[in-house]
Amino acid sequence: MSSLQHIDPRAKIGSGVEIGPFTAIYGDVEIGEGTWIGPHVTIMDGARIGKNCRIFPGAVISAIPQDLKFAGEVTTAEIGDNTTIRECVTINRGTQDRFTTKVGKNCLLMAYVHIAHDALIGDNCIIANSANIAGHVVVEDNVVIEGVVAVQQFIRIGQHAFIAGGSLVRKNVPPYIKAAREPLSYAGVNTVGLRRRGFSNEAIARVEDVYRAIYVHNSNMSSALTVADVELPQSQEKQIILDFIRASENGIIRGPF
Repeated sequence: MSSLQHIDPRAKIGSGVEIGPFTAIYGDVEIGEGTWIGPHVTIMDGARIGKNCRIFPGAVISAIPQDLKFAGEVTTAEIGDNTTIRECVTINRGTQDRFTTKVGKNCLLMAYVHIAHDALIGDNCIIANSANIAGHVVVEDNVVIEGVVAVQQFIRIGQHAFIAGGSLVRKNVPPYIKAAREPLSYAGVNTVGLRRRGFSNEAIARVEDVYRAIYVHNSNMSSALTVADVELPQSQEKQIILDFIRASENGIIRGPF
């Protein structure tokens, strides 16, 4: 161990972990095998980092929440296997709400991203530079969030959604769609992303049919859900969309008009 590092001997560090100079690792920390940690990284109590991750200079993992209600409870910040955390990313640990903040497997968090307390980020997500994810947010699997996006607390972003750069996310974003403009609005189905992830043309067409009923043909959300539920063929994609919208008590983003 280099004298330029500060590594608490209580930390559980897997085999093959590389740690750069001027990096500090606190005692209540677990790091999976094969992970690379660059210089000038701070990994604080409560960090649970998976295998084969890459953490770049200036990142701070598992600092206490920026929440005045935090009372020192024992909580964690969990990072899944094969996730890359670029320069100066900050990930705060949880509070007594969920007791953890989670970033899933195979994610890419670009430079200066902030993940606040009790946020849950799914697998295979990409969050671009300077995006800010507030407390208690849920980002489902395979979501892409472009740069300089701000997501308000308690928001949920559905699987395979795409959020355009510079957006302010104040309402839930349903699965499979692109969201853009100000105020944030439905901008079509995320067909490019879905094709890249192996969705068939038939599956994409089913998604488009559901959103045509919800955002284009019906001005009332209640009647739109009824039409989609009754008149469109049953499919996994349809059920995921309808379940998401019905569970969104504070509403979803507006339509294109």
